[in-house]
Amino acid sequence: MKLVVVSAGLSVPSSTRLLADRLATATAERAAAEVEVVELRDLAVEIAHNLTNGFPGRRLAAALDAVTAADGLIVVTPVFSASYSGLFKSFFDVLEQDALAGKPVLIAATGGSTRHSLVLEHALRPLFAYLRAVVVPTAVYAASEDWGAQGLPERVDRAAGELAALMAGLSATGRAKQPEPFEVVPFAERLAALSGRGE
Repeated sequence: MKLVVVSAGLSVPSSTRLLADRLATATAERAAAEVEVVELRDLAVEIAHNLTNGFPGRRLAAALDAVTAADGLIVVTPVFSASYSGLFKSFFDVLEQDALAGKPVLIAATGGSTRHSLVLEHALRPLFAYLRAVVVPTAVYAASEDWGAQGLPERVDRAAGELAALMAGLSATGRAKQPEPFEVVPFAERLAALSGRGE
């Protein structure tokens, strides 16, 4: 199985990348998955060019292909202005519309204060729901004071277990099952049938 990690950290070293690595290690151990990391910092120029000209550069195209082909995805962003970073959003803006449909995704974020932890629920979860991904129940937020403190390792383990279970379930059955096609009956025909029933 293939696990792809998208990290939107900007600094080196980055707490965002550190959290991404911890989540990836915990998930890969459970899912026996091969891990590939996509560092958005290295793709910033190509992402901007793609937004303006519609064509991905070579490295961006490879990253988009990796995300599309992944069996599971871990996405981690720093919090800027109470939301995900612009670079993070721009990457998912250039991804094909159906690329994440039915794909298991673990969402995570880092920030300087615990006050920003709700970014997971009011920004990241709605974004990936819109992209029709299957977002694991446990999201992971790490504030500056969480590193080395109790709680973070347990949240990482719980989220990784949920993602690994989803990945294993989908690999056994294939991608998420598409709904069966259904017949559309014109409204006038349906109304006529109802009218006839009353006579």
